[in-house]
Amino acid sequence: MTLTTKRRLLHTRQVVCTGFERDDGLFDIEGRLLDTKGVDTEFPYGTIPANGVLHYMRVIMTVDRSLVIQQLTAVSEQAPTPVCSQINRAYSALVGVSIGPGFRKRVAERVGGIKGCTHLTELLGPMATTAIQTLAPLMRMQQRKRARRDPDYQLPGHWVIGTCHAYHPDGEAARLANEWQPIEDPAPR
Repeated sequence: MTLTTKRRLLHTRQVVCTGFERDDGLFDIEGRLLDTKGVDTEFPYGTIPANGVLHYMRVIMTVDRSLVIQQLTAVSEQAPTPVCSQINRAYSALVGVSIGPGFRKRVAERVGGIKGCTHLTELLGPMATTAIQTLAPLMRMQQRKRARRDPDYQLPGHWVIGTCHAYHPDGEAARLANEWQPIEDPAPR
């Protein structure tokens, strides 16, 4: 895409989510949100200089293999008001919530609106997707191993089927996902 109109950078938001396997069998999903201003920007609590940080927030969410949140820590390292970080503890209300259908609704019930921070709450969406992407290959590997051991076990369809246009249940990508067998499963830790 070629841009021909002159532009001036006003704001940049960067969201980075990473998934880690822990030695204790749990998984840490870490989300980081960084907002920077492209120009000097005045706020009630002061001025953010050009290239200065408006928000730097992190969430570390620990999940089990069933994608149930075991622990969640929210940290507001930089925020535009001195009261922003006071809500961080509210995110512990998500312990016990399962990532899957209805996740966003359960998040909104517990930390939506004035019960939470808009930016921390928004970060949980891509973190949930990251959790699924982190664990899905491991869960599929377990299913394939079980199918090899147990002739009565019916290997379920691939989890991605029906989640988007590309993986429409009747499409070519869905058929390939269900038929595909890796040459070798990754070595267990």
